[in-house]
Amino acid sequence: MSRAGESDVYAALEGLGIPYKKHAHPAVFTVEQARQYWAGMPGMHCKNLFLRNKKGNGHYLVIVEHSKKADLKGLARILGEETLSFASEERLAKHLGLAAGAVSPYGLLNDGERAVIVVLDSTLGGQGDIYFHPNVNTASIGVSFPDFERFLAWRGNEVRRIPL
Repeated sequence: MSRAGESDVYAALEGLGIPYKKHAHPAVFTVEQARQYWAGMPGMHCKNLFLRNKKGNGHYLVIVEHSKKADLKGLARILGEETLSFASEERLAKHLGLAAGAVSPYGLLNDGERAVIVVLDSTLGGQGDIYFHPNVNTASIGVSFPDFERFLAWRGNEVRRIPL
């Protein structure tokens, strides 16, 4: 099965009529590495955590503003899970078709079963663009938050907005 890559992300956004701003940069694997390239990218920058439940039969893509710390114990309680932990690189590749360092909601293009639950921090939104990798960590693309929500609705994965 072929996996949706960078060009597929742009094609999906264009197909939905979603304008985007692309910013190429060297490969980054952490928020700290990415920060040095954020000049010229006004808006909200997020970190994306791919988590699994204890049984390994539930997967979550948690999207939170880059400076926030995610309380996995509290999040597990809110989501009704016993525990949450970071999913392996193998699970990331299987469910979102992504490599470590490139975790992005655009990986949902590879979730044909729509099994991954998206967890959005309820404080996200507002004015300006929101930035994510386009399934590779050598670029960032910005879209308006309403357009990002439109992309999520189009994908059809369950989305939960909760305070993180």
